[in-house]
Amino acid sequence: MKNQQKFSMILMLLWMISINATAQPKVILDNYYNNEFNNKTGKPFHYLWTDTAMSGFSQLGDLFKQQGAVINTLKEKPNKQNLQHANVYIIVDPDTKAETANPNYMDTTSAKEIASWVKRGGMLLLLTNNFKNAELDSFNLLANQFGMHFSNETLHKEQSEAGKPRNFNSCASTNLPNYPLFKEVSKIFLKEIAPIDIHPPAKAILTENGKVIMAEAKYCKGYVLAIGDPWLYNEYIDHAILPQDFDNLKAAENLVKWLLRKTKVARKQ
Repeated sequence: MKNQQKFSMILMLLWMISINATAQPKVILDNYYNNEFNNKTGKPFHYLWTDTAMSGFSQLGDLFKQQGAVINTLKEKPNKQNLQHANVYIIVDPDTKAETANPNYMDTTSAKEIASWVKRGGMLLLLTNNFKNAELDSFNLLANQFGMHFSNETLHKEQSEAGKPRNFNSCASTNLPNYPLFKEVSKIFLKEIAPIDIHPPAKAILTENGKVIMAEAKYCKGYVLAIGDPWLYNEYIDHAILPQDFDNLKAAENLVKWLLRKTKVARKQ
């Protein structure tokens, strides 16, 4: 009898572990379209969970983990199979030929596969860059699926002068709307960003002088958030460099909670 009780307890424990693992949202970061290598170390870097330097996304990854998410990296071309268990998929700064010898460009097949994943309830975060630092022509094959198009224009150019302190305010956004991403946020830093042309189902979240800086799209059961800047990498997520009156960290916390909250809603649909 004791052995039977012990066996039953083990089965129950394994079941609880399995349920908990299934319940944990899975956040996947692309390392296929963004696939840069450090010239000095020869190792992958730039907007990766494992990159703890100023160029990395390690601090953003920590925020996801603090909210109970599991983070992972997708090094292969996205498809139905390798996205099927992802709740959030993040693509950042698609490579140009200046950044990597053989960049992987978005194509129609992958754009449709990703869109199909979003349609089934996936949360897609697109963080590009301006056209001088990211490949946008092919990448728009994906953005266009949701009524978005990153344009070949650069906003928020930093107006700093040599020999003088950096002019962070030249890259500041302060006229922020009443929106969950900006709860308790009054000022954010975004540098050299690509504005977004939109049509339905896309909607503007943040605009400046008639230009869309952040856009979103509800797409069947899923959701897409697009920003023309890598934005929340280690250099600018907190106050290592940014002055204290910038709220990028609070915005990052809001973003993480907002996306993970949406995954729960999508699961119930």
